[in-house]
Amino acid sequence: MSKSFSNTAARLGRDVPLAELSIDDALIAVSVLMTSMVTARRDVADIPAARGQAAIRRLAKAQAALIDASGDVLRVHGDLRSIGRELAGYDLHECPKVAGEVTHLQAVA
Repeated sequence: MSKSFSNTAARLGRDVPLAELSIDDALIAVSVLMTSMVTARRDVADIPAARGQAAIRRLAKAQAALIDASGDVLRVHGDLRSIGRELAGYDLHECPKVAGEVTHLQAVA
C-alpha cells in the first residue's frame, strides 16, 4: 500500500467521524431551538399561536434536512469502508467512534 493511500486513509479516518459528529451536534442545536421556540409560543401570551407557525415549520424543514444529511454521510462512510477493504485489504469491522481516536492501523504504523 502506498504512503499516499495510507495518509489519505488516515485523514478520512479522522474527517468522516468528525463530519458525523458535527451533523449530530447541529441536529441537537436545532432540536433545542425548536423546543425554545415552541415553549416561547406557548408561554408568551401576547403573541398569537399562528404568528410563529411559519418559523416553526421552517425550522422543522431544516431539522429534516439535517436528518437526511446524516443518513447520506453514514452511507458515504459505508462506501469508504468498502473502498478501503477493496483497495487496501483493511479489515474494518469497527470504525473509530470519536474523531481523532487512534486506530489499530495507525498505532502500528
